Amino acid sequence: MGWDFTHLGIHPLQKDGLFGIFAHPLIHADWTHLFYNSFPLFVLLWGLYYFYKDFASTVFLMAWLIGGLLTWIIGKQGWHVGASGLIYSLAFFLFFSGILRKHIPLIAISLLVVFLYGSMVWNMFPWFASETTSWEGHLDGAIAGTLLAWFFRKEGPQKPNPFEEDDEVDYNWADIEENNSENSTEENPTALKE
Repeated sequence: MGWDFTHLGIHPLQKDGLFGIFAHPLIHADWTHLFYNSFPLFVLLWGLYYFYKDFASTVFLMAWLIGGLLTWIIGKQGWHVGASGLIYSLAFFLFFSGILRKHIPLIAISLLVVFLYGSMVWNMFPWFASETTSWEGHLDGAIAGTLLAWFFRKEGPQKPNPFEEDDEVDYNWADIEENNSENSTEENPTALKE
């Protein structure tokens, strides 16, 4: 449509680029850029909200802000726009959350993330990314997602412990013993009570 919103992205270490910390995932260079970011963002957000619904919004917002702030601090000069940093945050969060929790369904999601998006790891490094790609935004998103996975590792779904007692059943051993002794004396009148 001929509109240019790149000035609303992140411009590292510049005051005019601070607003981009909040706006950069919403701004894209063109329709193709938006298209390539939309499907992975949808899939990863679905995974986040399905498996970690209790704190998914917190992770999403923190990934958005931490990744943006890190890009503002270490990014190369120029305007950084697009949701790919957020995609890296979500992918790394889902991957490391499953690994850290050692819970089989979550590990399966980790492996699915690797299968679907494992090749994107190379765009986090300047040697493999094109000059027009913000590899810093990708790397910062990955760092944010990994930190959030570590920070929230004790929240949400966890590997079940087979040795824990069932919380729903409250055993009162004194009552059980008393019931057993009453039943045994009723059946056998010659039995002695202690």
